[in-house]
Amino acid sequence: MREFVLMTDSCCDLSQQMVEDLGLVVLPLSVLQEGKEYRDYPDHRELDPKVFYQKLRAGAMGSTSAANVESFREAMEPILQAGKDILSINFSSALSTTCQSAAMAARELGEQYPEGKMIVIDSLCASLGQGMLVYLAAQEKAKGKSIDEVADFVRETIPHLCHWFTVDDLNHLKRGGRVSAAAALFGTMLQMKPVLHVDDEGRLIPVSKVRGRKASIKALLDKMEELALDTETVFISHGDCLEEVEEMAQSIRERFGTKNIFINYVGPVIGNHSGPGTIALFFLGKHR
Repeated sequence: MREFVLMTDSCCDLSQQMVEDLGLVVLPLSVLQEGKEYRDYPDHRELDPKVFYQKLRAGAMGSTSAANVESFREAMEPILQAGKDILSINFSSALSTTCQSAAMAARELGEQYPEGKMIVIDSLCASLGQGMLVYLAAQEKAKGKSIDEVADFVRETIPHLCHWFTVDDLNHLKRGGRVSAAAALFGTMLQMKPVLHVDDEGRLIPVSKVRGRKASIKALLDKMEELALDTETVFISHGDCLEEVEEMAQSIRERFGTKNIFINYVGPVIGNHSGPGTIALFFLGKHR
């Protein structure tokens, strides 16, 4: 059985330590802030997330760009040359062209390296939802599963990877076209906080609005109670609001007996659209 490498992109929002522990290859997406382009590496070598969110709070506007075909080619070719196969699990195609770039690079390289196997999977996930999927895939790989067995596991898991999140400031979603200007204005005035999820097609979908921050966080936990199949492992990402997330994590431990809670920033590529104060909860459920 040929050895294979797990590849993903920086929208997985996994920490550098976890990237190293899992043996991943991670391609950076890019964010443009205050006229300067930064690549979003897991070790934050070009842009510290705390600095990024400070600038967002100060009103800095930004834009983002996907990983391109050439980036994937450059990352994939040395792996193929080393006689290894590649399983690439990428950011939702409903939110980025990154997965299409990976698939195109794999097709092109397949002609040059017909003996190599490259499987590209659209995670239909975002942030640590994507990260959790990659983490679970790495656990299967560590059991000695083949690339095809791990790929099948990933495809079977995607419809059960629940993404539930809330944002603190509706204006960031307004700029991204997720809510109307009027809804953002009145929602802000009334302290309304949206509860959203990522659906089966990998799209961000507003589900409800609640009044106040504590109510929105409780709504995430209520969704976990309603849907969760497995409460042993949970991932949480945040837009520079660690203190609130740590309180939430403690509530999860007390309410569900959860043993493994992984916490990290919502990276700048997604954070540029969701804004400071975003809290996102990821777990395996009956359905999304």
